[in-house]
Amino acid sequence: MGKPKKVKLKLKTHKGAAKRFKLTARGKVMRRHSHARHILTSKPSKRKRRLAKASEVSAADKGPVKRMLPYGL
Repeated sequence: MGKPKKVKLKLKTHKGAAKRFKLTARGKVMRRHSHARHILTSKPSKRKRRLAKASEVSAADKGPVKRMLPYGL
């Protein structure tokens, strides 16, 4: 028999992170804002507009999130 084949293991995507974060083509990690789901009548329109937009993940959290999304989902 010959030498056993070395198999490169595949990494699993963290499905919870895949649903919450998106990677841009340039490598930024984008997220949604909190407090934008219910009790919206008491919030000003300006705040609701701001919460509706996606924002970039902080530098401290970028590394762990990128590790959870190995294939850039």
